[in-house]
Amino acid sequence: MSAKAITLAVTPRGKPIKKLPEEITISSTGSGDELYRQLATEAGTSVHRLRVTKGSDGALIPNSKDVSINRTGLLDHSAIRVKDLGPQVAWRTVFFIEYIGPLLIHPLIYVLRPYIYSSPNTRPFPGPSTEQTLSLVLICIHFIKRELETLFVHRFSSATMPFTNIFKNSFHYWVLSGVNLAYWIYRPYAPSADSSNQVLTYFGLLLFVIGELGNLNAHIKLRNLRSAGGKERGIPHGFGFGLVTCPNYMFETMAWIGISLVAWSWSTVIFDVVSVGQMIQWGLKKEKNYRRDFGDKYKKKRYTTLPGII
Repeated sequence: MSAKAITLAVTPRGKPIKKLPEEITISSTGSGDELYRQLATEAGTSVHRLRVTKGSDGALIPNSKDVSINRTGLLDHSAIRVKDLGPQVAWRTVFFIEYIGPLLIHPLIYVLRPYIYSSPNTRPFPGPSTEQTLSLVLICIHFIKRELETLFVHRFSSATMPFTNIFKNSFHYWVLSGVNLAYWIYRPYAPSADSSNQVLTYFGLLLFVIGELGNLNAHIKLRNLRSAGGKERGIPHGFGFGLVTCPNYMFETMAWIGISLVAWSWSTVIFDVVSVGQMIQWGLKKEKNYRRDFGDKYKKKRYTTLPGII
């Protein structure tokens, strides 16, 4: 189809956007990315703050170089609606802030044990047990790995998220996996302060190692489906992807079960339940998206997160 200039009627959705033009002219073969950039330039705002939908049916117009104006169904004199999503923050920044919380909280509470807890009896304050120290090491390894993946592995389909989400997302890591885990694991009268079943401890270590390595492998497989700065999606294959839709969540669960067997604390069980519940929801959504986007090319999975369960 030959290129021609088309004019689109522009209206704000929700609160008014200062300087938003009433109409915009763009090539019919131009990309969604060009439309977003042109709107952002004329409105004097960041392209990441905008969400553009069709006025006819409310369908999202992707901010993508791979989607042309023609493909969206927009014609000359079609209407589009533009929403201001508010202040944004980069996904990479959010991930970094989320994971730094436990990395600060756990060593701090571990070192300050004599000042945080009362001694269980009249004897000198006891030092941490092997299991408590091991729990600290495993949890720090887990979150250091996550920080390194954020910097060097993950490629994000969206550049930003609303700034207010940073507080909601950080609660899970700073409070549930930070303060909650650390306070209960490092107590001088915690179950892990006494000698534990060595078989369970070694089994927990084995699960942790397999889980972390499997999770890293899945993340690398997913990374390689997308070019740097790109938004394309593909069907993942490889170790674990034949069992479930999201083996990264499966191996994440395995690693945290391993930590729970070493730490021997109900706080880790609570965190595991909350985390797995969230990952199950993400896994179901991923499976739905794969089926929608790839149709018959995608081999449907019965289980999304935990093989034989869900």
